[in-house]
Amino acid sequence: MNPCGPSVVIDSNVWISGLLTKEGAPAQLTRQVVRRGQPVLTLETFEELKQRLWKPKFDRYVSMEDRKQLLHDLDALAFWVEVTKTFPAQAFCRDPEDDKFIHAALAAGADWLVTGDKDLLVLSENLLSAGVRIISPADALQLPEFTPRL
Repeated sequence: MNPCGPSVVIDSNVWISGLLTKEGAPAQLTRQVVRRGQPVLTLETFEELKQRLWKPKFDRYVSMEDRKQLLHDLDALAFWVEVTKTFPAQAFCRDPEDDKFIHAALAAGADWLVTGDKDLLVLSENLLSAGVRIISPADALQLPEFTPRL
């Protein structure tokens, strides 16, 4: 754990789900990571989040202002890491687009990679030896670091 709390790579689907539903596990988890941890971003993971957030399908659910605010806040408070050239050569996931999150976790030495993506979740056992702990938002909320304090 770093001095700012646990470092956490959060998949784009979790950030977006947290923005769409204010009370679900993704929303609770993203708030806890911002309050008690350190979200980890790379240029690649941030770019994916931006691209997905601007999709017109979200227009009726999330205002442009809320999307801009999320991106601004994440840009300001995230622990930014650069993925070295050796990581992109390593393929881990069935969907190569998901490897960027594993690479971010490896580059940062992140405590967790939080995702709702089944293609990543099925790799949780295989990547433990590499130091990448993959967990769902609901399971992450059960960790002592993110259990609400009374």
